[in-house]
Amino acid sequence: MQQSFGNGRPTAAPSGGRGATSVTSFGLLDDVRRQLGHALDFTGLGPVEAPFRVAAKWPGAQLRSYHPRTGAAGPVLLLLPAPIKRAYIWDLLPQVSVVRHCLSRGLRVFLLEWLDPAPSEDAFGLADYADRLPLAALDVISEETGSAAALLAGHSLGGTLAAIFASLRPERVRGLVLIEAPLAFGVSEAGLLARGIEAMPHARELRAFAGSPVPGSFLGFLAISALPQTFLLQRWSDLGASLADPLATAVHVRVERWTLDELAMPGALFEEVFERLYREDRFRAGTLEVSGGRLTGTARLQCPVLTVMNSSGQVVPPSAMLAALDTAPGLRLRTLYYDGGHGAALEHVGPLVTPVAHQVHWPQILDWLEHCWSES
Repeated sequence: MQQSFGNGRPTAAPSGGRGATSVTSFGLLDDVRRQLGHALDFTGLGPVEAPFRVAAKWPGAQLRSYHPRTGAAGPVLLLLPAPIKRAYIWDLLPQVSVVRHCLSRGLRVFLLEWLDPAPSEDAFGLADYADRLPLAALDVISEETGSAAALLAGHSLGGTLAAIFASLRPERVRGLVLIEAPLAFGVSEAGLLARGIEAMPHARELRAFAGSPVPGSFLGFLAISALPQTFLLQRWSDLGASLADPLATAVHVRVERWTLDELAMPGALFEEVFERLYREDRFRAGTLEVSGGRLTGTARLQCPVLTVMNSSGQVVPPSAMLAALDTAPGLRLRTLYYDGGHGAALEHVGPLVTPVAHQVHWPQILDWLEHCWSES
């Protein structure tokens, strides 16, 4: 276990051993894209992360701690990134860092960082990513802070995992922030991404074609195929919007660098996300089986929830998120709408990295987190 502070990132695991020609091609593409990202780092265009230590490590994940082991106080916050790309999107540059913004307000910040899955971890699924590993992280956090429960914040699929965990173990979550997190997929308002996935072959066939663990480049290809306007065309319009502002340009370039840093996804998790969440909409329906025969759904959410949504979002339409949260009786819900702003307006990651989000939205989010902590 690493005890010293540092700002490095885990070295990407080799992607060999995937078999068929198409599989090897996607694995090699992952490697090429990562090497290009490392080259950008050498030119000074990589992320500028806050110091952290690795408080614990398990197959598939490690827990970052951004404060010393002793002498700290304040609300305890666990960040859950999406298990698709590297976690430093939460800490891209000091001026637009969620991690640093939280630390400046006195929060004790932890981050559950997903690692490239080894072939032996290909059977990891929702039971691991939405229950076992977050629970292990909270157990370590409890030992360090003395608090059995924590605040959770998740972005994209990381927010979905956080919501599933909160529905399974409400006693461990004091408040939940969902940032552009898909929760409902089968309703008519679910959006173009869900519809694009619905038109694709069964996840088992896609997994057989791409190889398993499923290469990150293949996951990116599927996202672009389902929603090219957001995941491809908008990147060029965003570059144009950023050029007049040095900070916006710096953010844009580093977001582009981040897009090169794909993680592979365990084959079991890929199938469960594609089929149980997207096609069958089980989390909203309350029929999602995660582990041990337990069924859960959005109706089981009990803690206060704050959502951050793009008002015109195509990846996570507000109507779809709200349709899911409407199933929870008496839910204490607050909604914030992110409307882009100047530069780095990539729809899906904008709430994490744009200057306007840190000037306008994150002070409100942190006020809400502090209130949740003080009242529970």
